[in-house]
Amino acid sequence: MLKLAVLGSGSSGNSALVCHEDTRILVDAGLSARQLCSRLQEVGVDPDSLTAIVLTHEHGDHTRGIDVFCRQRRIPIYATIHTCAIVREGIKAGVTWRQFDAGNSFQINGVKIDSFSVPHDAIDPVGFRFQCSHSSLGILSDVGHVTRMIVDRLKGVDTLFTESNYDDVLLQNDTKRPWATKQRISNRHGHLSNEQTAELISEIAGPSLTRVVLGHLSSDCNTPELAARVIATRLRERGHTGVTVECAGRDAPLPLVPVVHEAIYKARFSEEIPAKSARVCEPGGAAANSPAPLAPEWNQTEWAF
Repeated sequence: MLKLAVLGSGSSGNSALVCHEDTRILVDAGLSARQLCSRLQEVGVDPDSLTAIVLTHEHGDHTRGIDVFCRQRRIPIYATIHTCAIVREGIKAGVTWRQFDAGNSFQINGVKIDSFSVPHDAIDPVGFRFQCSHSSLGILSDVGHVTRMIVDRLKGVDTLFTESNYDDVLLQNDTKRPWATKQRISNRHGHLSNEQTAELISEIAGPSLTRVVLGHLSSDCNTPELAARVIATRLRERGHTGVTVECAGRDAPLPLVPVVHEAIYKARFSEEIPAKSARVCEPGGAAANSPAPLAPEWNQTEWAF
């Protein structure tokens, strides 16, 4: 099944690792090359074994480690066309770019990755939904406000890694940030507050969601205890008591762990192909002849508000 490790998350740098068997995908590379190598080794992964790097957007706290890290490693980088155009300008390493349009899906080995547009003050920012072998993971980085598209794309995930940047009161009372900076953080293309993140998680929470990892916490206008408490309280109020909530830090990685509890994962296999299923014993039966339901077609532009 899919596994997730968060190597680091904060304004100083962001990077996460998604694994499935021998496939190892780095999501953003905002730490220094030295830190990327060190933290990958901490979670038990050889930096030279990475399969690909996938970028959410071009800001330095998500891309600054790429150039040095890729000088000795031929790792393909997946990003939107516009993000590629910006990031490649500052990179001397010989990088193989794999471009996609926001809203499109692509595969890296057996891992399907759905991208979707998000509102942030970047050129073409996206979030991702990873899916493979009865397990799914949502990754939502810098976001100014929650759109209906975001909710739709993240419903049903087993684990969600999302930002929870600031507390409203702490941000407004902060004396170190000028008013213009506070407005940039809290506007519709800035970052999510604890309350906004809590509302998002309560909307997508269902039987599948078992773990939430909060990232990109402000060091001045938030605390891990406060962010986790706000999200956990909202989940409990909505009746979702089986979801664990934890915060990713800046200075040390969260370990590589499965995105689904093992018992739930095994149950999904047994439900899909029961012992007496017509799909196993009667390949010519009604189950084989019934047409598969059509998946709904979403319009990217229509849902991006």
